[in-house]
Amino acid sequence: MSAAAGLGLLAAPVLPGSPGAATSGGGSFERRFASPPPAAGARFRWWWPNGHVTPSEIAREVTQVAEAGFGGLEVADVHHSVRSGLDPAGHGWATAPWLAGLDAALTQAGREGITIDVTAGPSWPAAVPTVQPDSPVASHELAHGLATLAAGQTFDGRLPDPVVQASKGVTRSTLVRVQAVRLVTPSTRESVLDRASLIDLTDRVVAGSITWTAPAEGSWLLLAYWERGSGQMPEAGPHTSPDSYVIDHFSRAATDALTSYWDRRILSPRMARLLRRSGSTFFEDSLEIETDATIWTPGFLDAFRANRGYDLAPYLPIMLEVDEKYLYTFETDRTSRVRDDVAQVFSDLYRDHHLVPARDWAHRQGLRLRIQAYGLETDTLAYSGLLDVPETESLGFKNLDDYRVMAGGRDLGGRTILSCEAAAYNGSAYNVTWDRVLTTVNSIYAAGVNQAVLHGFAYAEAPGAAWPGFAAFSPYGNKTPGFSEAWGPRQPSWAHVPDIAAYLKRTQWVLQTGTNSVDLVYYRQKGWAATGIGALWATNDGIPLGWSHSFISSDVLGWRSASLRRGRLAPDGPAYKAMIVEGDAFRGRRATLTVAAARRVAELAAAGFPIVFLGDWSTPTAEGLGSAADDATVAAAVRSAQGRPSVRTVALPADVPGALAALGVRPHVTHERSTLVHVHRRTDDADLFYVANARHAENRKLETVDQTVWFDRRDARQVPFVLDAWTGEVRRIARYQRDGDRIGVRLRLLAGQSTVVVLAGSSWAAASSRRVPQVVSTEADDVRVDGSRLVLRSSRQGTFVTVLGDSRSRRTTVGAVPAERPLTSWTLEVEDWQPGSRPSTTRKPVVRRTLSALVPWLEIPGLEDVSGIGRYTTVVDWDAARHVGALLDLGSVLGSFRVRVNGRRVPGTNPLDTVVDLGDALRRGRNTVEVEVASTLLNRLRTAQADVFGSSARQRYGLVGPVTLRPYGTAEVRT
Repeated sequence: MSAAAGLGLLAAPVLPGSPGAATSGGGSFERRFASPPPAAGARFRWWWPNGHVTPSEIAREVTQVAEAGFGGLEVADVHHSVRSGLDPAGHGWATAPWLAGLDAALTQAGREGITIDVTAGPSWPAAVPTVQPDSPVASHELAHGLATLAAGQTFDGRLPDPVVQASKGVTRSTLVRVQAVRLVTPSTRESVLDRASLIDLTDRVVAGSITWTAPAEGSWLLLAYWERGSGQMPEAGPHTSPDSYVIDHFSRAATDALTSYWDRRILSPRMARLLRRSGSTFFEDSLEIETDATIWTPGFLDAFRANRGYDLAPYLPIMLEVDEKYLYTFETDRTSRVRDDVAQVFSDLYRDHHLVPARDWAHRQGLRLRIQAYGLETDTLAYSGLLDVPETESLGFKNLDDYRVMAGGRDLGGRTILSCEAAAYNGSAYNVTWDRVLTTVNSIYAAGVNQAVLHGFAYAEAPGAAWPGFAAFSPYGNKTPGFSEAWGPRQPSWAHVPDIAAYLKRTQWVLQTGTNSVDLVYYRQKGWAATGIGALWATNDGIPLGWSHSFISSDVLGWRSASLRRGRLAPDGPAYKAMIVEGDAFRGRRATLTVAAARRVAELAAAGFPIVFLGDWSTPTAEGLGSAADDATVAAAVRSAQGRPSVRTVALPADVPGALAALGVRPHVTHERSTLVHVHRRTDDADLFYVANARHAENRKLETVDQTVWFDRRDARQVPFVLDAWTGEVRRIARYQRDGDRIGVRLRLLAGQSTVVVLAGSSWAAASSRRVPQVVSTEADDVRVDGSRLVLRSSRQGTFVTVLGDSRSRRTTVGAVPAERPLTSWTLEVEDWQPGSRPSTTRKPVVRRTLSALVPWLEIPGLEDVSGIGRYTTVVDWDAARHVGALLDLGSVLGSFRVRVNGRRVPGTNPLDTVVDLGDALRRGRNTVEVEVASTLLNRLRTAQADVFGSSARQRYGLVGPVTLRPYGTAEVRT
């Protein structure tokens, strides 16, 4: 089975909507960065209330998303909020109305130049109506019956019924085994059993009954194991008639049942053509296989023996679970090893019987496969190199190392995209602000994600929906606000979304360009994702100082891409400089490797690749149960590696940097300890560094970072540039430092903010000039490159010394600069968004106020419960010289915003940074300055849907300030 992993290394086909292909188009870098193709854009999860949709509304919503600047939509039948009125027979998933909606979506997407993703089945996990609870291809479980016997007691009767009752509709079960085992230590957690006492009683069963007498000593358990369907249905039905049931994701026949349903019931000749033209990916949500018993698949005992080489039957007791908790254990070490083997077999079955055939089927339809291949103890790291588009999620992933696990597989599998179901927040429906979304997205970008699928865009209406329209998760459960947002024109901030969509698209385009370059790779005994378990030293101390790292698992270490050349592991990307091998984080830091991994580590060490063993590796063992010979092979390989000059062994995480330094390994990027995190992408002629002031976890507090960051340069002719993803500008950086083969750039990033620094030849960007010299220091506030000129900026008049890279000094005089002034008097007009005549329509009466001081709306009489768009207007008299520009410091802005001067919009407003450069927008005389602020809908929903949102605290909205106009003077530095 493991040979199938090599399938992940085949070149991905050129398919419609492939972002990897789109980013390599022609034209100058500046032109492509300023206006990337739609395929590079962020996407939306598009919630449908089954087939309760109309083609005209579907087409309208596709246009809304395209015009806002997003790359596409993922059709998802998700309607947890709908409690009644659904018609699965007439309007369910894959019915005629649903198919008409999909036809309209694909048709309109083709016209708009964006793409549509289709979900494998209704909601999640993958399910189809042809699979029923007792189907051989339905999701299965192993249920156990239990009888406890005292010493010498006789059991005489029918086998004990399963302790977990079968789900509705499950009527068949198959007896797998009957065993007895002595109970050593009862426990409310995992009771200890005597492995040597286990007796197989299967052949004593007659017509479902057994007679057996327990031995004379101890307490005994009589266990009967039953294989049956789990009866799991996709989330929040009903979706179809008959009901759909979740397929067995470890069965090839079940995957064939899924794809055959699409072939027979959905892919008419016209639909197939539309998917080839406007489809992007075939998608499955996370592997949430749910049962109160033990996950199972028919034939598992035979598959286990073929895969691991021994019989699992004697270990069935330690597999048993109830409510996802193990019941019994043998010796701790042996139990862990067997459970690891069980997880590996399920992992291989999922890969070989589901992921590979589903991917191959998708390719035949002209689609790519995108899956969130996690949720169980499976090798998601390796899957990420096999899938066309592996996907993560920001709600379920606990820290940035969860993303790095999957980024490692993506890179070593030669894939381009790591997608993320992004910006879902528990209990936050209709109160999410774009600055929160950007902080999340900018952080996950720094861990390797380069495609956001935002959660989500809701279809306009559904049965029983209230204003402002259908939202998949709100209300949720017991009349509470649900997950995330229902983005779209129903949101006041949608007016500002094109700015945000353009930023996301440019950033993702950069992060999809070239190949990833990473300093360190951690060997990961388990390629599991969504665990919250990271790398001991790197996450706590390495990243804060500039190190970058990723992960590799045993299977991936054996891939052809993980070769060694010119001192780099995986030289074609990510070109790791060193490997750190620490104990198994999931098994008490036990020093363990697979036999294959141990041999490969020894080979790398013999070839001179730097390796650091972290922890106690004096007696390493083989992964899984294996044999004494396997343990001896692993121990010998580790000893061999440790004897090489390129290898160090350290006891504590704090010792890692010393070991790396002794091996001559240093990071690409260095800086003082901070919350900066970076991604390094390499092209033939440039090094692109995405740098973010990022949250390692959602609850981590961020402060402004202002420090010099040092970047390694591969060529002495490289100079720094900065890419502004908000405006699309590519600018030379005027002021920087050189230190040998490093370039130091001063970066100031607010909490959650990001930037892109590029090192390239001086003529790399057409807008740059070879003649612009380096600036080492200046007494002015700033110095910038403007074409072929150096231009100073200063908030005060005076003569300033600027030191150039060749040690020459230049004196530059800036003329009179007006004093900064507060802007305190404003006129406010607020569109008060209120329920309209239909759930999806909104009234917007305007409320006007004259303000002598800026305060949140909830402190302004009559605006306490208002949500909408507020336009603040003031007049600025301007009588400055032509060399004077101005910054508009808005102070605190509670919501997304735009700025206009004399009716013209100032580009590049960023919800995370409220200082706006007006440049020369102000003219002599009177100027009208307008600040437009958009709120969430929460405050109005507190009154419009009081039963759901009334208990939520009001949010603060509006321009709060203080607002200050800060003029600056400019002057050219004569070089």
